[in-house]
Amino acid sequence: MREEETEQRPARRTTRLGGRLRGVPGCAAVLLLLAVVLVLLGRFVQIPGLGDVFGTDTKDRSGPALLQSIQDMHRYEGAVGTFQVVVDLEKDARFLPSSIRGTRTLYVASGNVRAYVDLGGIGQDSVRVNEDRTTATIRLPHARLAEPALDPKRSYAVSKQRGLLDRLGDLFSDNPADERAVHELAADHIGDAAKESDLTLRAERNTTSMLQGLLRALGFQQVTVTYA
Repeated sequence: MREEETEQRPARRTTRLGGRLRGVPGCAAVLLLLAVVLVLLGRFVQIPGLGDVFGTDTKDRSGPALLQSIQDMHRYEGAVGTFQVVVDLEKDARFLPSSIRGTRTLYVASGNVRAYVDLGGIGQDSVRVNEDRTTATIRLPHARLAEPALDPKRSYAVSKQRGLLDRLGDLFSDNPADERAVHELAADHIGDAAKESDLTLRAERNTTSMLQGLLRALGFQQVTVTYA
C-alpha cells in the first residue's frame, strides 16, 4: 500500500501544475483586453486621473529644414490685413444619424493677407522724366493680394464632434482628425474677406507715398504715380 501511494503522488503534482499552466494564457488575454478597454476609455471618455496613467511624452526628432528654392521678390508690400473667421464645417452621411457617422468641427482661424505692387515689370516706358529732372511720372500695375497665410498660434479648434464609425476609423488612420478641409475653407473665407476690403487701395496709396518720398529725396519736385 505504501508503494502505491508513493507512485501516485508525482502524478497528482503534475496534474495540478498542468492546470495552473493552462490558466496562464486566459489570464494574459483578460489583462490585455482590460488594457485595451482602459486605453479606449482614456481616448474617448474623459475620466479624471485616467489620462495621467496613459499620458504621452512629446519629443521633437525632426531633422533640419532643407532649402528647396529661392525666388527673388520684385514687389512692394504696401498693406497687410489680419482677419479672423469661425469655421463651422459639418459632414453627414446619408441614411445614418450623426452619432453613427458624421463629423462637425468648430474652428477659429486667424490669418494675414498681404497686398503688394509688382515692380518687376517696370521698364523704360513706365517711367518718364523731364529734361530738368524735376518731374517724374511712373506707371505701375494695380496692387494684388497674396495668398492667405493662417497663423497656427492664433488658430484653434473649439470643438470636434465625430460619430462612432469616425472615431473607430481614426484608430486605424495614419492621419486621424485631419483638419486640412477646415484650413482650406478658412483660407477661402479669409481671402474673400480680403477682396472685399480696401487692402489693394491702401497698398497703392502707400506705394505712391514711398516712391514720392524716394524720388523727392533725389531732387525731383513733382512725382506722379498712376496705376493701370
